[in-house]
Amino acid sequence: MIQWRKKNDALGTVNRGDACESGLCTLCVTECKGKCETWLSALSGREVIYPRHYGESTSGSNNVTALGVGYHGLRIQGYAYGSKGLSEGLTNDPDDCVFTNTSIETSFGNKIKTKCKVPIMTGALGSTFIAAKYWPSFAVGAALCGFPIVIGENVVGVDKESVIENGIIKSAPELDRRIDTFLRYYDGYGAIIVQLNVEDTRNGVAEYVAKKYGDDVIIELKWGQGAKDIGGEIQVTSLEYAKFLKNRGYIVDPNPNEPDVQTAFKARAITSFARHSRLGNTDLDTVDEVQESFMNSVAYLRELGFKRISLKTGAYGMEELAMAIRFSADAKLDLLTIDGAGGGTGMSPWNMMETWGVPSLVLHAKAYEYCKVLESQGVEVPDISFAGGFAREDHIFKALSLGAPYTKLACMGRAPMIAGYLGSNIEGVFKPERRAAVNGQWGELPPSVTALGKYPEEIFSAWETVKQIVGQDEMENIPFGAVAMYGYADKLGCGLQQFMAGARKFSLDAISRDDIVSANRETERETGIPFMSDIANDKAMAILKK
Repeated sequence: MIQWRKKNDALGTVNRGDACESGLCTLCVTECKGKCETWLSALSGREVIYPRHYGESTSGSNNVTALGVGYHGLRIQGYAYGSKGLSEGLTNDPDDCVFTNTSIETSFGNKIKTKCKVPIMTGALGSTFIAAKYWPSFAVGAALCGFPIVIGENVVGVDKESVIENGIIKSAPELDRRIDTFLRYYDGYGAIIVQLNVEDTRNGVAEYVAKKYGDDVIIELKWGQGAKDIGGEIQVTSLEYAKFLKNRGYIVDPNPNEPDVQTAFKARAITSFARHSRLGNTDLDTVDEVQESFMNSVAYLRELGFKRISLKTGAYGMEELAMAIRFSADAKLDLLTIDGAGGGTGMSPWNMMETWGVPSLVLHAKAYEYCKVLESQGVEVPDISFAGGFAREDHIFKALSLGAPYTKLACMGRAPMIAGYLGSNIEGVFKPERRAAVNGQWGELPPSVTALGKYPEEIFSAWETVKQIVGQDEMENIPFGAVAMYGYADKLGCGLQQFMAGARKFSLDAISRDDIVSANRETERETGIPFMSDIANDKAMAILKK
């Protein structure tokens, strides 16, 4: 089994717990005082691209060989000549072909194009309490950075203040808060996406959103996610809240209405309840039935007025993957997110995360293959976002390259959330009167933060940039977590630009599968990406034999 590095001496980063391939800890806690690469990037931005102690040290990679199948088994190509994808007005002169001139803007959509300043989006942030607590940081950060953020499933259903009568939402204050927070700073880039599951459909979420927000929102159908193969879950520690969720129609385990369960809870033998969502399509037996149901759902959403519709699917097998791609193409959806096993979530059964589903690289490689089959038949392939364990700029490049030209975005779940936690903890120290409101968990700044500075202007590399965007007066309303998010996105963007310039690709649509190589034969076999010493070997021989 591959053991991922917990410490990077070159960058000065370290994982608090066990490390994932993404570089995040397997368990990412909100009060963490640092400092994985994502944590540090949220504060120091693009500075984290480089090894520390410049001028007093040298550094070298210890990634000599890549073992096993995964995104780590891909390496990014560089070239010694040429340039592609230069923006209008730029020439192939070396003064123009600098990495700062690479365009990392992207867009997705069928008839209506949604523009993004950076080619990333969040995973679905739904009814988990972490999403609710830190939403201002997440949403404002996404709006300022210009990338899509997804409101996940069950937000209305778990809201004790929402009013639902016979499948009709009369009020949904938490959903409104989430949408309105993003739209306040939305400047035409990115999007707010609202996801639907079985319970959301029953509760009339689509109807409510269509009537109140219309074209401001992308609606998303959900088939699953990469972390688990059952519906969404949360854990609650209040008996009364568990009863509320049960009475609202959710599956709650154990059943809080049972007398013996209530007795056990009072005795502290039971301390929490798990709320579960239902599986979809359980009443369907054939692919044709699933397709008919799916197309009817899309048609209904269009009748409600939604002009942009997406689909999120999980780490299922090849049949479901083909269904997702083909049905999305036939329905002319605007985006299909394909989430591989290896991603993360706020709550999932641990051994299910460890053992179920198709890992991201293998699933994404097959997605490309299936897209090529559709294209060869003259079918227009939907725009695609790959998800499942991404946190760094190299992950973004590899995902876009592996799925080129169909992939437009890399979907990141846990990584951007770290910026929200971290910024909120720092804000709670500087504004103790708001510590509870922002869910700050620190009473003082830890050494990992004070090493960067004493004041917000010093600590956050993105502080001045965000202030220029919103203005001095509005800066008082910007969550520190959103500033941290901007710093993290800036690091990702800068690192991506550098990879692109090295590959001589100065726009995202110029990136191709030729820009990555397989570092081992297993990865070559699964992806169809040639082994690193085989690719362009014919061209090398032609030079030698001239």
